[in-house]
Amino acid sequence: MANPNSRRSTAAPSAPRKLGFGHWMRRVLSEHSKALRDLHPDTVHDLRVALRRCRSMADGLMEVDSDQAWRAMKKDGRKLFRRLGELRDTHVMIEWVKKLEPPGDTAAKNLLAALHQREWRLKQQTADALARFDRVQWKAAEKYLADRASRVPLDGPVFRHIALQRWQEAYDLHRSALRNRSRASWHRLRIGVKRFRYTVENFLPSAHAAWGVDLKHIQDLLGEVHDLDMLWAAFARTGKVFNPSERARWHEIIGKERQDRLAAYREKMSGPGSLWHVWRSGLPQEDALDSSGLEKLSMWAAFVDPEFTHAEHVARLALNLFDGLSAAGLPGPYREPRNRLLLHAAALMHNVGHAAGHKGHHKESYRLIRRMTPPIGWTPEDLEIGALVARYHRGAWPRAQHPGYATLPPVRRETVLHLGGILRLAAAFDHAHTQAVKKLNVQNQPEALLIWAQGYRRAAENARILAAERHLLERALRKPVIIRPRPSGPKRLHLEEAAAQVA
Repeated sequence: MANPNSRRSTAAPSAPRKLGFGHWMRRVLSEHSKALRDLHPDTVHDLRVALRRCRSMADGLMEVDSDQAWRAMKKDGRKLFRRLGELRDTHVMIEWVKKLEPPGDTAAKNLLAALHQREWRLKQQTADALARFDRVQWKAAEKYLADRASRVPLDGPVFRHIALQRWQEAYDLHRSALRNRSRASWHRLRIGVKRFRYTVENFLPSAHAAWGVDLKHIQDLLGEVHDLDMLWAAFARTGKVFNPSERARWHEIIGKERQDRLAAYREKMSGPGSLWHVWRSGLPQEDALDSSGLEKLSMWAAFVDPEFTHAEHVARLALNLFDGLSAAGLPGPYREPRNRLLLHAAALMHNVGHAAGHKGHHKESYRLIRRMTPPIGWTPEDLEIGALVARYHRGAWPRAQHPGYATLPPVRRETVLHLGGILRLAAAFDHAHTQAVKKLNVQNQPEALLIWAQGYRRAAENARILAAERHLLERALRKPVIIRPRPSGPKRLHLEEAAAQVA
């Protein structure tokens, strides 16, 4: 039997309403004003829900936006959120005791007296936290962060990938709870399911329309298990005033309620028809993990890199070169599709170090990329190689004493050498950030590798930069690289004829 006075809202979650981050930031201010006047249980609950929404949305957005303002916002509301949580827990326990107490039960009356005393003390502490809450700073954060939040499209591949991460974390906790059956493991599972539910609720409105009722029901079951565990702990703290029969009676009452909810949870979440499988089927499948992980890394880079359009253009040129080398049948890492994916990721992220300044930004890019948590389907080695390729888009060539590169096996060092050479040359083609060079074509000749660059002009500066930056790729391929403007317009020749002219 569900608790009608549970901490969780009883409204059926059809399609989520007013999902915007700015809405919930403003809602905090509105509910804060009410709480300053009266700490009624409903007011406490509503303010805590608004704060929790802001914090959970920040957790999701921080996966792709590392701006420190997110952490600052969470810190601003942390103490108030905790005080509200303690007071809300006390309200919930009071309601549970009233709901479960047998007529004339002395133990219940004693516990209620202790809980009301705790409530009074927590109200004083919460009132202090409410008074110290900085509304001006919160308003300023709302204007800044709401704009950043709007850059990531709802229901897009980035949030679906983040939801899959949350699903995997929660599912692992589910399996652990079924094995251990401890209070701590059920508590961790409750938090994992809550994080998954909030991600779906905040960022995947289409999935929430289908799953919202079940997600809420499962979170309620686990939440009520947690409520009952807290209630028993409260009885244990005041156990000196209870006789053994009272203690045994309440242990049986609470234990039965708890087991009923755990049984209901297992019925929904175990076996082939489990809701876990239903939810997993609506998230990126194995064959889409590479692309959704790339989308997540790309979105992160877009937030960090002040000139991300340049990085996108360099990525297109780098893939032109990789595909041309692959089609030409050259030896190296060009036959493995995953190496193309790692090159693409490295190219999109190669300039993120500019956020820390221009000097040595390639080294900072390396440090920033390798500190990231790999997306699902990606390995730490994938990110390490991507970080190294980004690091070698300029500056010194790969050396055995360089961190990261030194620990790679020889075959992966060779991969970094080739991919780094490609990215270095692609970045050189757009060194002025004008995107003048539109496309690259590759021809493998016995004497040299010919690269035909559409939009390339033989200006002295262009020639000097390209002459310097092609050498790493020449070293990897063990043959010279010759760069020529690609003929276009009515005088355009087939590349084969142009190659003959060059010869």
